[in-house]
Amino acid sequence: MRQTTTLHVETGHERSHLPTYYVDLHIHIGRTEKGSPVKISGSKDLTFYNIAREASERKGIDIVGIIDCHSPVVQDEIMDYLHRGEMEEFEGGGIRYRNTTVLLGSEIEVKDPGCGAAHLLAYLPTLGEMQHFTRWMSRAMKNVELSSQRLYVTARELQREVIDRGGLLIPAHIFTPYKSVYGSAAPRMEQLLDLQHIAAVELGLSADTEMAGCLSELDGIPFVTNSDAHSLPKIGREYNRLTMRQPTFTELAHALAGRDGRGIDANYGLNPHLGKYHRTYCASCETVLGAGHPQGERCPLCGHAKFVRGVMDRIVDIADRLEAPPVLAVNRPPYHYQVPLEFIPGLGPKKLAALLDRFGTEMHVLHKAEPAELVTTIGEETAGYIMQARRGELAIDAGGGGRYGKVATSSR
Repeated sequence: MRQTTTLHVETGHERSHLPTYYVDLHIHIGRTEKGSPVKISGSKDLTFYNIAREASERKGIDIVGIIDCHSPVVQDEIMDYLHRGEMEEFEGGGIRYRNTTVLLGSEIEVKDPGCGAAHLLAYLPTLGEMQHFTRWMSRAMKNVELSSQRLYVTARELQREVIDRGGLLIPAHIFTPYKSVYGSAAPRMEQLLDLQHIAAVELGLSADTEMAGCLSELDGIPFVTNSDAHSLPKIGREYNRLTMRQPTFTELAHALAGRDGRGIDANYGLNPHLGKYHRTYCASCETVLGAGHPQGERCPLCGHAKFVRGVMDRIVDIADRLEAPPVLAVNRPPYHYQVPLEFIPGLGPKKLAALLDRFGTEMHVLHKAEPAELVTTIGEETAGYIMQARRGELAIDAGGGGRYGKVATSSR
């Protein structure tokens, strides 16, 4: 199935004279610099320092949330950089490295009685608060050194602990079939959490604002979209543009709540068809099945009866308003279908290096570089794909079966 992206125009959501910032709140640490494992499936070069440097110097991301900062070995590295003066704690929360603020977060797995497992993102303003939080979690977690570990308390108990510490709680990739609130835990978020104390929900790579609008309980909750990066190149594949006075934890909290002129101006995410969990697929042979494949029927290729429910099909299963177009909150920011540079056909390492050498960061390439400048740097064909991506004209072959979708080169 092929889908052409549609891109919202970036007008109507500007918020006075305050500056705007690019924000990606979900990045993993693979290993520490001494080689201690943190996120087993993460790249070994995903260290705290490398993430901050990549965001500042190559990606052009103003705020990154590193969600493995509960690990004591990671905290030791952070303290070392603070003591050496290479980083500093920002007044208002966060750690500053050159042009980027790092927010300290933790991805935590919970499993309430009668529910499946879900991942929640907790963010705290200071390293001291995160260290206290680690000590609390260590009493109910088997290995607090690692990422995304099961915490043996209820989701609401975790939520209260985060809120009482001045933190923010964001349910992660809420529709994906593995370890998410809707994808594996429950048909309604209110079964797990107090909706009044959720800072935002993370849509995930296979969903967008319109799809999430099919669930009315999300109407009053802000949407964010983040990379869930497991390698340095994946940082910024999804991100947000926020209006704030400065890039700090406190200002992020104000922006998510829409206070005093701060707010979320836009979400930039993959077209859901690029997501690897967009469509239902056979768990045995990984064949992507049609959107209308009935539950309980066997795979037409291998005869297996176990399927991984795709995000869109799961939303159809649990939605409470599919008959009419989704009702979107009037203050909901536009969702821009962003095709990351890694998906652009013909853009290999040499051409990407040429772009960064000329324009500085990927954010500049994606949003600001002039068409003529792109052509002289990487050639007409590849520059044409980047401009098509900006205009929302790239055709997409849908993903599924644990494999990402791809840009169809015949779209030009």
